[in-house]
Amino acid sequence: MASRLLHRLRHALAGDGPGEAPTGPEAEQFPESSELEDDDAEGLSSRLSGTLSFTSAEDEEEEDDEDDDDAGPDPLHPRDQAAGDDAGPSCAHAERSPPPDGQRGSQPLTRQLQDFWKKSRNTLVPQRLLFEVTSANVVKDPPSKYVLYTLAVMGPGPPDRQPAQISRRYSDFERLHRNLQRQFRGPMAAISFPRKRLRRNFTAETIARRSRAFEQFLGHLQAVPELRQAPELQDFFVLPELRRAQSLTCTGLYREALALWANAWQLQAQLGIPSGPDWPLLTLAGLAVCHQELEDPGEARACCERALQLLGDKSPHPLLAPFLEAHVRLSWRLGLDKRQTEAQLQALQEAGLTPTPPPSLKELLIKEVLD
Repeated sequence: MASRLLHRLRHALAGDGPGEAPTGPEAEQFPESSELEDDDAEGLSSRLSGTLSFTSAEDEEEEDDEDDDDAGPDPLHPRDQAAGDDAGPSCAHAERSPPPDGQRGSQPLTRQLQDFWKKSRNTLVPQRLLFEVTSANVVKDPPSKYVLYTLAVMGPGPPDRQPAQISRRYSDFERLHRNLQRQFRGPMAAISFPRKRLRRNFTAETIARRSRAFEQFLGHLQAVPELRQAPELQDFFVLPELRRAQSLTCTGLYREALALWANAWQLQAQLGIPSGPDWPLLTLAGLAVCHQELEDPGEARACCERALQLLGDKSPHPLLAPFLEAHVRLSWRLGLDKRQTEAQLQALQEAGLTPTPPPSLKELLIKEVLD
């Protein structure tokens, strides 16, 4: 290995051979390739040391099943349920769970990335999100086996704020890449994506290369305004979190669901573009329901107030009356003024725009179909 690196260094110094850096506008826009050569694997693994945590890599020669699972969303696994445990603030003060081991090890790198963003925010370069793979875990779910990549999503805010997190597998990234290619052939032509492999998908080198490639892939997508606003990209970030949070809420696991709702809210705030016409309202409904079930009426009322601010003076929305009803009930419980929201709810009922009593937030949350 040392002799091969020395040979490449000599060629680079001489200005010829494969070690020469690419030039041109495309290389300037995306300076790093999304799929590294095999010779670079050792350097990349060393560079990410302390950032990635590998839970299993012993079955290096097994067939890879992760690339074959492209139909529809992944089933809900216990590991997926824990994906949002490190969520940020919900409305006023959110509950936080201890960060996983992989995230603890990545905090120095996370702080460096956030410091870099803070220094560059006064420049003319558009502000972008930063992505870091904090762990990559081999998941065995017979008969399949795949790698679950957990990424920290960092955006504007104080350096000590916990970043939002998402957990996705190779097939999720590939589906996003394929959908964007169909919709945006021009902008996607310059964006690379890590190629499929038939074998050796679970070695530390392969996982490290793919982790770096996924970071670059999402960063490149965020760099192109047309792609940054694509609904497919918004769905990739937020929709799986909403589905898992809804499933946990429906089964009565409110504390686990609260972390996922809070993480989904933070993701939407950092993306800066509404992920869907009703997703912020649905997220606030989930937060309000979980806080109420966990005997935290103050937080539940704060979420209702935020939702009513988003609704404003718009035409009657299906969630307007449920939020008003919840706000009235919580205000009464806390001994706070409820006259304004009570009058607004009564006006809707007298106009025949909502039944009496209106459906609860929990009822609408359970019935909501997330497409």
